[in-house]
Amino acid sequence: MKDNFGRDINYLRISITDKCNLRCKYCMPEKGIPKVEHEDVMTIEEYLKIVAVFKKLGITKVRITGGEPLVKKGVVDLISGCKEIGIKEIAMTTNGILLKDKIKELKEAGLSRVNISLDSLDKEKYSQITRGGNLQDVLDSIEACKKYNITPIKINTVMMRNFNLNEFRDFVNLTKDENISVRFIELMPIGEAIKYKDNFISNEELLKLYDELTPIENKDISSPAKYFKLPNAKGNVGFINPMSCKFCGNCNRVRLTSKGKLLMCLHSNIFIDLLEPLRSGEDIEKIIVNAIEEKPEKHNLLDGEYNTTDMNEIGG
Repeated sequence: MKDNFGRDINYLRISITDKCNLRCKYCMPEKGIPKVEHEDVMTIEEYLKIVAVFKKLGITKVRITGGEPLVKKGVVDLISGCKEIGIKEIAMTTNGILLKDKIKELKEAGLSRVNISLDSLDKEKYSQITRGGNLQDVLDSIEACKKYNITPIKINTVMMRNFNLNEFRDFVNLTKDENISVRFIELMPIGEAIKYKDNFISNEELLKLYDELTPIENKDISSPAKYFKLPNAKGNVGFINPMSCKFCGNCNRVRLTSKGKLLMCLHSNIFIDLLEPLRSGEDIEKIIVNAIEEKPEKHNLLDGEYNTTDMNEIGG
């Protein structure tokens, strides 16, 4: 399935809830989010119907996101259903709080790997940025992933100049003795994060803080990360630069929200409804194909065109 710019679209990111058990400052409003009526949210069965159509069109990889996907009842059934449909790779992005207690059944259902969002290794700062999260829960989940051989473990970290910049080297050093990939993601001005854009620090600036990092080959051209390694390290370090270095030319993904809206680009404000047509018995395959043809060539963040929808609604 190719778009009008010749990009092979084979990756679907599915947000299964906009709810979360944390309130990270750059992601969700402190007061929480408006209540969504039950009938306005997709069921597990509806997700699987849409995944089946995407599989027919060439999707080979699905990532389950949120909000926090592990607060959603039925997430194990969704993963096993995706596996039965024939999805080759099923991944998840999670904050890790609940992961330690669920990783065994998730893997048995067909989960291939996980990305864990973690912005501080200091328990007080972690509690501050997440508005109450317990760092030890996340560290225990990382250990549980090792136990059940979910590798490589990927840790996603958003660096902010006035918050966790002093922890940069600590995060890099996690890769020395463990098969861990720490990926630094530039702070993107989306939703709540627009308020924190003055805290932005480019990955180019970060790289200058650790001279021992050397580039390594990334064979996946669709991956947004550029990878580096410390000498003799078991893991690696990735830098994802949506702001300072666009990777739109190799974008292979689309997103589906928990309300059944299809999003062609993370930074777009254009959502295509699939839920109502699905419930009405319409041909959603045709709607999806038409939407793919309209996928934008690139984002326009540097021109100040921001998506004001919070990340918990779009999907992490």
